[in-house]
Amino acid sequence: MLALEPLSPELTAKLDRLMEIVRSLKGVAVAFSGGIDSTLVARVAYQVLSGRAVAVTADSPSVPRAEIAEAQALAGQIGIRHLLVKTDEFSDADYVRNDGARCYFCKDELYSRIETLLPELGVEVICSGANLDDQGDYRPGLKAAAEHRVRHPLQDAGLTKADVRALAKHFGLPTWDKPASPCLSSRLAPGVQVTPERTGRVEQAEAWLKQLGLRQCRVRLHEGELARVEAPLSALPRLAEPDVREALVARLKELGFKYVTLDLEGFRSGSLNDLVDVNMKRLYATESAS
Repeated sequence: MLALEPLSPELTAKLDRLMEIVRSLKGVAVAFSGGIDSTLVARVAYQVLSGRAVAVTADSPSVPRAEIAEAQALAGQIGIRHLLVKTDEFSDADYVRNDGARCYFCKDELYSRIETLLPELGVEVICSGANLDDQGDYRPGLKAAAEHRVRHPLQDAGLTKADVRALAKHFGLPTWDKPASPCLSSRLAPGVQVTPERTGRVEQAEAWLKQLGLRQCRVRLHEGELARVEAPLSALPRLAEPDVREALVARLKELGFKYVTLDLEGFRSGSLNDLVDVNMKRLYATESAS
């Protein structure tokens, strides 16, 4: 892959540090969602470790089919070994309950599955794509990572989200400017039980919105089968146009939502975290992911 533009001395130093960290691990299984963070880790891991690096992608009803296809294509472009692993978090009552700690149980399931494969894969360490900015958000999945001794090379190298995007662009990764795409279960408000039927409806609803040209959007599912549509503020006037609004309401009701609302605050990542009980946040907090 050809570099698209030179790096600053500071970012060059961070990249060197990242490569040094990954090289020291000798062999890694990258928890690979196809998002820009884990893609950068996979790219660097393959560069410095070659056959001793493997990308592992979870396959469950919480992952959009388009994301899995994109992860497969990205792994092929990078050249890294790629493995799809079926996860079974939907059989876990703690996950399904969705009390604010859902992500902990999801990551615990994923990392447990990967751990059982490490001997077969010939590697010893699991790596995530968590970056330095992730430390300031409510992410119970980082607690699960700490319990499974998952390494976070991007954090260890001091890389922020902006750094990750700059490096991805430098390496010519096609998703360098890809919006964040958390799992479909993250669209369900705390207290709304997670089911494959509900995540499937959310997936179809967001796919419909993306056909309108929206790169970033969320369909949040609240109690009472209420769909709260988040889109960039610039897109709200169009969504409120009579023809578009009527088509949007008709499509979401066809999918099984009873009420459809347009959030006037616009798109914002992690908006449902505001509904998580403060005691739950304390319980699943980590000390900078240890």
